Amino acid sequence: MPASILVVEDEPAIQELIAANLQLAGHSVLRADDGEQALQQVRDSVPDVILLDWMLPGISGIQLARRFRADERTREVPIIMLTARSEEVDKVAGLEAGADDYITKPFSPRELMARIKAVLRRRAPQMTEDAVEVEGLSLDPVTHRVSGNGKSIVLGPTEFRLLHFFMTHPERVHSRTQLLDQVWGDHVFVEERTVDVHIRRLRCALEITGHDRLVQTVRGSGYRFSVHPD
Repeated sequence: MPASILVVEDEPAIQELIAANLQLAGHSVLRADDGEQALQQVRDSVPDVILLDWMLPGISGIQLARRFRADERTREVPIIMLTARSEEVDKVAGLEAGADDYITKPFSPRELMARIKAVLRRRAPQMTEDAVEVEGLSLDPVTHRVSGNGKSIVLGPTEFRLLHFFMTHPERVHSRTQLLDQVWGDHVFVEERTVDVHIRRLRCALEITGHDRLVQTVRGSGYRFSVHPD
């Protein structure tokens, strides 16, 4: 699925090559030439993936990765370090700073796309095109179809995204604020109670197959998608 990807790279030719291949693959590209620009981009809108060059003017890629991991808004965003350093000690340093993966220059566009897909599958499975199934409830992001025990379920676009997020993050409690950030998007200004309205709509749609029981209210905390009784 298309993702928003921030490319932090100070070499114009490399930045342009990466951006062109990402756009060719259908992704939305944000660009930054240095750490300060990257921080500003993230303040404006949190991306789905960050491609981060190790050697940057001013704030280094390692320092930037640490700052992203320390910030609640970017703590879960997948980070792939881009670097000419290939020694094991450098790879360990990058991973310890918070990077999810490490790719050594020069690299092929095909390898980069594979790495992006892999980190999204691990960190943000709702961004992939993989179909998901839980106790007879199936959702296919490619065809945008949902069914319960073989019976078709009709959902609105927000309820579809909400269910997809729940199904790819089962057994965890999510606050209304977290759901707004993950489903509606960062910097989208809607009231938290909007979540409750869409939860009700989702449960109503799932009632016909009995899967509404999977969407549970956790009093004082938020909501959880679980196969276990509340």
